[in-house]
Amino acid sequence: MTSIKPEVWHAPSNPQSFQPEPGLTRRVLASSPALMLVEHRMEAGWVGTLHHHPHEQLVYVISGRLAVRCGSAEPFEVGAGGSFVVGGDVEHQASASEPCHVLDIFTPAREDYLSPSG
Repeated sequence: MTSIKPEVWHAPSNPQSFQPEPGLTRRVLASSPALMLVEHRMEAGWVGTLHHHPHEQLVYVISGRLAVRCGSAEPFEVGAGGSFVVGGDVEHQASASEPCHVLDIFTPAREDYLSPSG
């Protein structure tokens, strides 16, 4: 049996936002099995859980400022217009000292983000 890959993966016209944890709002903007674009909004004072996942993650800060811990690297801050990449399985954590608006790109797509509790 031959499977046909679509040439275009359509994004939902009005992606639903949800709050996976206090102070964090998430919207999956577009997704294919190999790639996912996610919008995150963090309230001032939000501190993310120290975690890791097998996905590579590209982060672009639209507005605000994040403090980031990533693997064995020195902690750093990134503000509006800044970006960074987190390798797969690297433990990392971010916190927001002011309201933040961020775009995250994951490869492959995070299936856990496709469920409302993700």
